[in-house]
Amino acid sequence: MNDPIGDMLTRIRNGQLRGKSVVSTPASKLRGWVLDVLADEGYIRGYEASEENGHSAFEISLKYYEGTPVIREVKRVSTPGRRVYMNVNDIPVVRQGLGVSIVSTSKGVMSDASARANNVGGEVICTVF
Repeated sequence: MNDPIGDMLTRIRNGQLRGKSVVSTPASKLRGWVLDVLADEGYIRGYEASEENGHSAFEISLKYYEGTPVIREVKRVSTPGRRVYMNVNDIPVVRQGLGVSIVSTSKGVMSDASARANNVGGEVICTVF
């Protein structure tokens, strides 16, 4: 697997298209940090660590509002073949502030609003709306 974050986002997207309540993805520190931001921003209910076939995994509880998925759109910005780094002033605002950009900074993985508050830039991992 070349892009583990892209794989996790695709699993979330596909799970919501199928109406699943829980999807599973292999566990890693970076995936956990991204899921923490998604949970803090209210896009997923939460996640739990589990064990599958001797490998650690995350069980992600998806969130719906009146039968429609809360996450309408999720896009990978920085990929393994094309890293995208931005200054704090250049971090994109998603849908006039209705969405969130997830940024990997020197102070950890955080939302775009938190990165602006801490005055740090970094790698823009993905955007969620």
